[in-house]
Amino acid sequence: MQTTRLISLLEFLKSDPNDPFVIYALATEYNSINDTEQAFYYYNILINDHPDYVGTYYHLGKLYEKTQELEKAVAIYQKGMTVARNKRDNHAFSELQGAYNSAMGLDYEDD
Repeated sequence: MQTTRLISLLEFLKSDPNDPFVIYALATEYNSINDTEQAFYYYNILINDHPDYVGTYYHLGKLYEKTQELEKAVAIYQKGMTVARNKRDNHAFSELQGAYNSAMGLDYEDD
């Protein structure tokens, strides 16, 4: 069953199939309803067609972690950190670095 939001996003995509925000929103919506196949599909469109859309990397990495594909998650976080650094997006870089550190077991906490 498709949600109203999903139906709206698919309509937006029909009117502008190359809009990275709509593609990102679709990936995120599919992820939120646990349709990982469609979420991966749309995140991969972003990676291939809009590699500078920096928000993709964090969420795609988390989806890889969710599906127990840690090596892919780490690689996506690394690629995302490079993109964020090149775009001088320090906030995104910091979030990706935190996710990378956590995936690598480097997120130390003081007890």
